[in-house]
Amino acid sequence: MDAIYKATVTAPVNIATLKYWGKRDVALNLPTNSSISVTLSQNDLRTTTTASASLLYTEDELYLNGSKEDVSSKRIQTLFRELRALRKAEEDKQTGSLVPLSKYYLRIVSENNFPTAAGLASSAAGFAALVKAVAELYQLPQSNEELSILARQGSGSACRSLFGGYVAWEMGSKADGSDSKAVQIAPYEHWPEMKAAILVVSAERKDTPSTSGMQLTVKTSSLFKERVNSVVPQRFEQMKKSILEKDFETFAHLTMADSNQFHATCLDSYPPIFYLNDVSRAAIRLVEDINKVAGEVVAAYTFDAGPNAVIYYLAQNEQLVLGPLRAALKNLPAWKEESHSHIQELMSDDFDKRWVNTLHSGIERIILTGVGQGPQLSTNSLIDKNGNLWGSSF
Repeated sequence: MDAIYKATVTAPVNIATLKYWGKRDVALNLPTNSSISVTLSQNDLRTTTTASASLLYTEDELYLNGSKEDVSSKRIQTLFRELRALRKAEEDKQTGSLVPLSKYYLRIVSENNFPTAAGLASSAAGFAALVKAVAELYQLPQSNEELSILARQGSGSACRSLFGGYVAWEMGSKADGSDSKAVQIAPYEHWPEMKAAILVVSAERKDTPSTSGMQLTVKTSSLFKERVNSVVPQRFEQMKKSILEKDFETFAHLTMADSNQFHATCLDSYPPIFYLNDVSRAAIRLVEDINKVAGEVVAAYTFDAGPNAVIYYLAQNEQLVLGPLRAALKNLPAWKEESHSHIQELMSDDFDKRWVNTLHSGIERIILTGVGQGPQLSTNSLIDKNGNLWGSSF
């Protein structure tokens, strides 16, 4: 029987603290500004992808969460073409000693352990996992930094998911995008105390997809031009410095300010783009109350292109942050009793009950996680020895 060659990796979600929004080149996914993100732990949020190649396959195939996906899109075709070219170059170097996998069709199976297309950076983890899995299948020598240039062409923020810890996506200046890549600011071991609480407002698909939203903002928002030309370059250096110095107060202020400004540019677009809702705004107010009661900045909110709140905090302030959340979000399938039994409900008269009530009625789920590692090899293949999806016979 013909051999099935395969490799499996897991890849993480990353949540930007300095937002990427807007493209200077749509085809190459080249951003109008540099960005910074925190890679979250794969114990809680991850994409698992198995890439396989075989003479048995008759076409390229991609399966996501059990459903067959269209692979004819330019983004996916670009990744397949570029990855095959890299493999072909290796085969040419080692004439006759490598199986000609570049000529075989690919079957790729991917699964998320979190809602897809709901503002939880599923495309970032998905494309990072795809690129890394095929790179492992092809045994490519390219570094993660080099692979991030490819992943960027699938989904811009995917380039940041090629690294763990704290990551910058340098926008670059070359027209061909060869210098628009992700680099690691610091590994997760540098500041492991960083934690995140994700308040899932809705697991439904977004009304305005990120790509079309970006194009509308670039075209119509005057605030956006000020942001990319003046604000972000300065904020980029300040945020890198706050991470390297483990200065949470500065990190928090910059993170919240950048989230606010990003959504302001969405509102400044025409027609306006609404990613936040009443529940999102209640989360902002609750974080403000938490910091007020604490007497210092112990929590920072940020929102990507969706209503879900991500609240960053340090492990030593867990009670101050999760106590009010636990009081506001009782009975949600979120609290890991074995690891959070020490968190006591904390709600004082200083907390505005309007925000608490809105959150209680509007949050579907809470995910408690923290900073984590980049892509990892896995032995849990999603494709069996015959090339079939597990549990399927095609």
